[in-house]
Amino acid sequence: MTPDQRRIQPRKQPRQVRAELTRQRILTAAAHVFADHGYPAGTTNRIAERAGISIGSLYQYFPNKDAILAELLTRHLDDGTAALAKLLAGPLPGPIEEVFRVFVRLAVEAHLDDPHLLRMLREQAPRSDELIARLDGMKRTMVDHTRVLLEGHPEVRVADTATAARLIFATVELAVHDLLAEPDPIDARRLEDEMVAMLTRYVKG
Repeated sequence: MTPDQRRIQPRKQPRQVRAELTRQRILTAAAHVFADHGYPAGTTNRIAERAGISIGSLYQYFPNKDAILAELLTRHLDDGTAALAKLLAGPLPGPIEEVFRVFVRLAVEAHLDDPHLLRMLREQAPRSDELIARLDGMKRTMVDHTRVLLEGHPEVRVADTATAARLIFATVELAVHDLLAEPDPIDARRLEDEMVAMLTRYVKG
């Protein structure tokens, strides 16, 4: 493990319910502090105060705010992976437009709670080799599922489904992150409708 990787490793993995609740309270407080003050001013003292614990107690769980931000990103990835797995386990709609709507809505809803915090996670969160591997794995899974969907759907007319799958994933990912986190964000329902219309026109030629 490199020094940078050690820097963002949590110090304490809770084994008791009480300890896990404290850890979750720290993470929830950090999310609010980072959203309210930004990352540079989101100090561990502010996080501890918001969580209602001493700074010493916070340091029992996390060595610094980089580790807290990295853990918030990990939690976001875990939630997204679970939601995606649940979606893929069930039947998808027949029309390609409705299939796109299901996946676009999933992406939009995952970023509605605090899009500014999620943008911070994407742009500023420190990333270990393990976290980078997880991000790459999740991306490959989504692209592979999209490619299989395009290849097997009768409405799809694009010839290069491998490139199309990567383009669709990147378009949804970047648009949702950027447009919902702007100072004047696009309405989530309007973003969903326009994104679905754009993707549908693209694959149907």
